[in-house]
Amino acid sequence: MTELAQGTVHTVGPDLEAALRSDTKVLQIWQGLTPLGRNEFICWVDDAKQPATRERRIGRTLAELQEGKTRPCCWAGCIHRADKTPSPWQQAVLIDGKNRDGPKGPQSA
Repeated sequence: MTELAQGTVHTVGPDLEAALRSDTKVLQIWQGLTPLGRNEFICWVDDAKQPATRERRIGRTLAELQEGKTRPCCWAGCIHRADKTPSPWQQAVLIDGKNRDGPKGPQSA
């Protein structure tokens, strides 16, 4: 069995690996992605909080690879990479855990 290519920070989980290996064309596409591209897909799948969301993201990963996408659609990007500084939005929302209401609390309607 061919060794599965990994990301720059993240490694492929068993469920994502099984899905990738289930389709030889998708596996070939995966192996041809850049390490950063693979890392984005892995981080996006790993970021799911619930098993159902993770399953849905794995399915979308396969579909997006077949569509020719090299990064997950609508994903802000991996915040775990040490080679780039997170954007202000990533820092505030994903890392610091601030909500959309901002520093002054909920906005009144």
